[in-house]
Amino acid sequence: MNKQLIYYGNLCIDHCSVYLATTDEGVCFVGIPNHGIGEVQDWVEKKKPDSSLIEDQNKIRPYSDQLVEFIHGKRQSFNLPLDITGTPFQRAVWKELSRIPYGQVLTYTDIAEQIGNPQAVRAVGAAIGANPLMFFIPCHRVLSKKGDLTGFRGGLALKESLLALESEGKC
Repeated sequence: MNKQLIYYGNLCIDHCSVYLATTDEGVCFVGIPNHGIGEVQDWVEKKKPDSSLIEDQNKIRPYSDQLVEFIHGKRQSFNLPLDITGTPFQRAVWKELSRIPYGQVLTYTDIAEQIGNPQAVRAVGAAIGANPLMFFIPCHRVLSKKGDLTGFRGGLALKESLLALESEGKC
């Protein structure tokens, strides 16, 4: 059996370092800004254990180019393929996140209702927290029922910055 190849590279945006990982199917993981390669390695070991991790800046370039455009307020959506690894429940949640328009927010309750499971608010939160494709699947667009900023794998300061970018056109 051939091992799946996962290509990774580092992107520097405005004094911030982000690791991206892709397969031949699409982007599969976006690291937390300013975390090292260990986060990518840990994710691959856990989610794609029969894979080989290979550094290749050219393979991530289309994704990094669009991510830079997004962070600089020049892009509102991504049009490249995603290689999503998750449970059916997680994938349903992430599909709903992908439907949240740029500049708008929903609550965890809204997402639970949209997937047809209104009692699963906490499970929705856990699925959002497990999103391996922050930015590309816009989990930053989800707030608490009271409208508060809560949980974000990249940290609340980044979440606040992304929401400001989308509402005011600047990060």
